[in-house]
Amino acid sequence: MGRSTSRWKANIAYLGIYNRMNMDNAYQQTLWKNFAAEIDMLSAAVQLSPGQLWDEEGKFYYLTYHTTIFLDYYLSRPVRDFVPVLPYHIIDPGKMPAGAVDDVMPDRHYSRQELMDALILIREKCRRMTLVSTEEQLMARWIEPEEWDLHDLCPSLVRDYTVLEILFYNLRHVQHHVGQLNYILRTTIDQVPGWIAYPA
Repeated sequence: MGRSTSRWKANIAYLGIYNRMNMDNAYQQTLWKNFAAEIDMLSAAVQLSPGQLWDEEGKFYYLTYHTTIFLDYYLSRPVRDFVPVLPYHIIDPGKMPAGAVDDVMPDRHYSRQELMDALILIREKCRRMTLVSTEEQLMARWIEPEEWDLHDLCPSLVRDYTVLEILFYNLRHVQHHVGQLNYILRTTIDQVPGWIAYPA
């Protein structure tokens, strides 16, 4: 009886772990699918933008760069190892060009194709961070205090975030700016990309 009870308890414990692992995997898969679809919507907005809107380095260009550089940054861990796919520099806020979103400026004018290529790399970085991270890694602190000022990109409100929290914050940040990009497209060319429900 004792042996049978032990086996039963062991089986119950195993099923609990198995179900927990399946649930964790389902959460990560769901987060990844939504994040990937949002990155694809960012790519679709960039693809649809007319050359003039991209080349003039106005609001659309700077907004796209801002969204991409922070998408890349927030997916970096450890943050000290962050190497931007599209390098930037920080300028004096008083010298920001017209249309600039913040003081984070691209080192040069990146072509639309360069940005699209960068999004492919960043999307894969997102896939790995979202799907491959263990529960322990997802619940760990995203950025350490000694990393706060390394890249001049860390806002104070995310300094205590876990990796899981920064993933959701990052997703919402991209979604917010994709909406702005679509508004610019609607008001300039009266066209926006279609809704992407599932990533390709």
